[in-house]
Amino acid sequence: MAAESAIVAEAPQTLTGRTVGQLIWRRFRRNKLARTAGIVIAILLVTAVLAPFLSTMNYSEQSSKHLFAPPQRIYFRDHDSGRLTRPYVYNLLKARDRETLRITYTEDREQRFPILFFRRGEPYRILWIIPGSVRLMSVGEGARWNFWGTDSLGRDLYSRVLRGSQVSLSVPFVGTFLTILIGSVMGMISGYFAGRVDHYIQRFIEVLIALPSLPLWLALAAAMPLSMPSGYRYLLIVVILSIIDWGGLARVVRGKVLQYRGGLGRIIFRHLVPGTLSHLIVVSSLSIPGVILGESALSFLGVGITPPLTSWGVLLQDAQKIEVLIQHRWLVLPGIFIVVTVLAFNFFGDGVRDAADPYS
Repeated sequence: MAAESAIVAEAPQTLTGRTVGQLIWRRFRRNKLARTAGIVIAILLVTAVLAPFLSTMNYSEQSSKHLFAPPQRIYFRDHDSGRLTRPYVYNLLKARDRETLRITYTEDREQRFPILFFRRGEPYRILWIIPGSVRLMSVGEGARWNFWGTDSLGRDLYSRVLRGSQVSLSVPFVGTFLTILIGSVMGMISGYFAGRVDHYIQRFIEVLIALPSLPLWLALAAAMPLSMPSGYRYLLIVVILSIIDWGGLARVVRGKVLQYRGGLGRIIFRHLVPGTLSHLIVVSSLSIPGVILGESALSFLGVGITPPLTSWGVLLQDAQKIEVLIQHRWLVLPGIFIVVTVLAFNFFGDGVRDAADPYS
């Protein structure tokens, strides 16, 4: 009895004044991997928002003199004296090998071009709303700096990866929001009304879950006309990716509603929302990687996002041939961003799930 009294007396001291959100945050902070993943996600999101400011040039600017140009090296020391100097780059000279007929690039050491910071350039808009013209880094006139090389049309890969992050990271957030919205509404309707309504909704969910996701995505995306503007195609891709994944969430919400179905509507919303909030957070964080992979797969196969918009999946279209992996390895960089982003969201989602578990 004394031991039990001590435990009961100790519990209020450790939990008094702490809300459910504070307890979840406390458990989440102890997960170092999840915290690191959260930092990576925050950096990716900030980079996507500030993509026009961070890019060195217009992502759609083409140059026939820089087709498949390799990444340009940044120098911090003077070649003659060896002293530290302002960061600078050299222009690349294009040539063709007489034996292999391959295009090669060499540095033009006759003139160096310093890297300039916070210089005005071509106007742009952040989040398609805020106007601006200042870029973080650039080079002077007469030079071209391709930090991560160029693609088959001579477009700067670094600027295109930054621009593509806006689409690749916005699609999953909008799609996940629609998934949660549809799943929650359909789950509440199914659980509250029950009977035939519940029967038909559950049978429809079973059919939806039984369908393979990728072939269904491909079929729906291929049904869109090729002449459709990029903006409308982007919105339809978001809808396609979101209307397929709401079935599992709807079943969970249905189960929660059934627990309070006998009560008034006020009681349902009073107990249902707090009871499913943590689950909705977990579902959203774990479903985002799937949406990213879905959009990347559709764009990679040519039935997703189309120019002038770009995404990481679109950028990977240039890396479909084996010769790219041998001669132009820098074109695989968008795939690395996809892998890092998916892993970060998976680790973050696992951490949120563990923190939100009341039995952890």
